[in-house]
Amino acid sequence: MTIMRPFAIAALAAIAAASLAATAANAQTYPDKQITFIVPFAAGSATDQLARALGQGVTGETKQPVVIDNKPGANAFIGAQAAAKAAKDGYTVFITTNTTQAANEHLFKKLPYDPVKDFEPVTLLSKGGQILVVNNSLPVNSVQDLIKYAKANPGKLSFGSGSSSSRLAGELFKQMTGSFIVNIPYRSNPPAVTDLIGGQIQLMFTDMATGLPQVKGGKVKALGVSTTKRIALAQDIPTIAEAGVKGYESTFWFAAYVPAGTPAPVVARLNDILSKANKSQAVTNFYQSVGFEPLGGSPDDLRKFQAAESQNWGKIVKAAGIEKE
Repeated sequence: MTIMRPFAIAALAAIAAASLAATAANAQTYPDKQITFIVPFAAGSATDQLARALGQGVTGETKQPVVIDNKPGANAFIGAQAAAKAAKDGYTVFITTNTTQAANEHLFKKLPYDPVKDFEPVTLLSKGGQILVVNNSLPVNSVQDLIKYAKANPGKLSFGSGSSSSRLAGELFKQMTGSFIVNIPYRSNPPAVTDLIGGQIQLMFTDMATGLPQVKGGKVKALGVSTTKRIALAQDIPTIAEAGVKGYESTFWFAAYVPAGTPAPVVARLNDILSKANKSQAVTNFYQSVGFEPLGGSPDDLRKFQAAESQNWGKIVKAAGIEKE
């Protein structure tokens, strides 16, 4: 057993004190340079649109520029890995969803990142619902029409999914209606919507930010929304539950994280900055345009919320009978 001499203990204590002082000083000056938001989905996705609006709010609050770094693909693994391996200084922020932080662990046998151990929670941002859209040429005009058509043509319809939320919404619909519709995975929702318009797939569940503009533009047909109440921006579109699939609900959420090991004072400062930015005019306008509900809270609130949501998504995946890939 090694016994430390008093001067060695004092030296270690001095080093620790100096380190804490440096961290506190860094937190007081943070941020003093550009911040990067890593988004694990393509440009144009709901997460991307939120990140850009949030970036405007952060710049207004800190006077520092915010760069959006889209890293889509591989079921959002690419973006999550990049965020997990980033410098632990608060200058790289992961703007993501339940896909990477709660659902993927139940869909895949092995993840190249750990949604809990690799990240420090910063704050919840918002939650929203999805919209069920179909190709204009598909001979259906309601949820019940779709169910009947799918059952009459088992395996002949395909739905695109650019995120775990999108996929699970479709899988849940299949499970609750007893229909057989083939899932076609995409790197993100925007390219799936493009193929939906072009007729390569026949339907999909997508976020309102991506899908509603296409509905209003007459490029796709909307059959229902995945929330329990109608969306204020689209009151003419029924909920899937009221359209005949009783009990159907599928929502998703957005949150901000930084790499594990980021100093607590920096995380606290970032929480304050993002909380204010989440109430900025740019973000408020975005939320109002797509019907998302703003959220918030402390890092610990997000940590507890993520744990509960992981259990919830696990139950959904099990109920839908999805085998881990």
